Amino acid sequence: MCDQLRADHLGCYGHPYLATRNLDELARRGVRFERAFVQSGVCGPSRMSFYTGRYVASHGATWNRVPLSVGEITLGEYLRDAGRMFALAGKTHVVRDDAGLARLHLDGASELGRLLGAGGFFEIDRHDGHSAEPLGAYAAHLRAQGYDSPDPWTDYVIAAVDERGTVVSGWNMKNARLPARVAEPHSETAYTTDRALDFIRAQGDQPWVLHLSYVKPHWPYIAPAPYHRRYALTQCLPPKRDPRELERPHPVLAAYRQQEECANFMRDEVWQTVRPAYQGLVQQIDDHLGRIWEVLDALGRWKDTMIVFTSDHGDFLGDHWLGEKEHFFDTVQRIPLIVYDPDASADATRGHGESRFVETVDIVPTFLEALGLPVATERIEGRSLLPLTRAGDALRWRDAVVSELDYSYREARRILGRSPQECRAWMVRTDRWKYVHWQGFAPQLFDLAADPDEFDDLGTSPAHEDVRREMRERLLEWFSRLKRRVTVSDAQVEAGTAAHKQAGVHFGVW
Repeated sequence: MCDQLRADHLGCYGHPYLATRNLDELARRGVRFERAFVQSGVCGPSRMSFYTGRYVASHGATWNRVPLSVGEITLGEYLRDAGRMFALAGKTHVVRDDAGLARLHLDGASELGRLLGAGGFFEIDRHDGHSAEPLGAYAAHLRAQGYDSPDPWTDYVIAAVDERGTVVSGWNMKNARLPARVAEPHSETAYTTDRALDFIRAQGDQPWVLHLSYVKPHWPYIAPAPYHRRYALTQCLPPKRDPRELERPHPVLAAYRQQEECANFMRDEVWQTVRPAYQGLVQQIDDHLGRIWEVLDALGRWKDTMIVFTSDHGDFLGDHWLGEKEHFFDTVQRIPLIVYDPDASADATRGHGESRFVETVDIVPTFLEALGLPVATERIEGRSLLPLTRAGDALRWRDAVVSELDYSYREARRILGRSPQECRAWMVRTDRWKYVHWQGFAPQLFDLAADPDEFDDLGTSPAHEDVRREMRERLLEWFSRLKRRVTVSDAQVEAGTAAHKQAGVHFGVW
């Protein structure tokens, strides 16, 4: 998994310049899903849907700072119950539910408490890459390599030296044109790859499951040499935006555009500085994945290892006059998803581009089915992708995808004068229509057939009220199918149906 990687920034997804030969090779060996969508355009809630197989409205971790409840079950716990360990190298964004652990009188340092606090992962090396981690393993590694600093991440990894010889910060996007002070072999991408390779080699022929989770190309947008200059501006995609979007903007979007990251990305010099560095970071990841592919080949692991490559959401980079992520445009909501299935029954789909809708909640049931493990149908809300990779019976597939946003933590909430309970939104997207329901505001509607770049908001168009009504009904139907009864299995419900007399209860008898 990459963080904040757009689907259109891979060669196999149509980028005309990015030389992502290793991911393109993975796509040739597997299935490239053309329409894969996240359940939220924010790191934390999106990843919790990846890890639980449940929608944000069900798992409840609606923002980065919201802990995943200890009552939620993740892929790591499903695997642990089957005698397998789910290892992590890199980022998860899991926030420990300290209140939930305390309520259950669980010590966060105990084996179970540690597992629950880590989201079910065995953390061989966790590095989230959002802020300085001076006591972390990566910082210690950097010091051992000669980066003499109490905070080498800030001083070297996301820092650069400008033309005057001054050390400058990668937090300032104007410095994205400069190389990071850290040498490429010691960068975050290289380090995380090294830890993953150490783990893979150490397993020998024993089964393993690994979440290799890169922090890039997420900000700070600063790449080590030579990747900082790998791409020229002329090799970058121009932003998708139109002046019409600023004429009568939706109130929430208008508030977002007042936030610093969006106000800056509205300026040409900002996206023109950042996009080449962003592409360099993508190129670096692809090059290091080539190291993974080589080791898997040397160990004979291609024949028995399922590989899923994806991202937790995209990055606007100035599209729609926005920075960062969050909103419901395809730029952020659509992600790359490549599945390499080693099973012989998948041979017929190799190199195939699959156009049916898939969602991130589908990953957990895919892994469980591939491993022959029970899929907790009373809890998991996604669908296994194996019928699509193995050309099985997938005739009754979904015809829409859903995503959610909680912007309570954002400055836009204050600009709009909303309370933290009034900042939710939900999107439902079909082949033709995208509908967004906003609490307290008019909806948005886009005709993707006539307006594929989503410039013309029909949310208040009188001629489209019937379409909006139909899409609201779709959203209501989705809400009605969310799985809230999670303390008993479907099998238990079947066994307990109309069984009251067996329990000695004889109500209604004449």
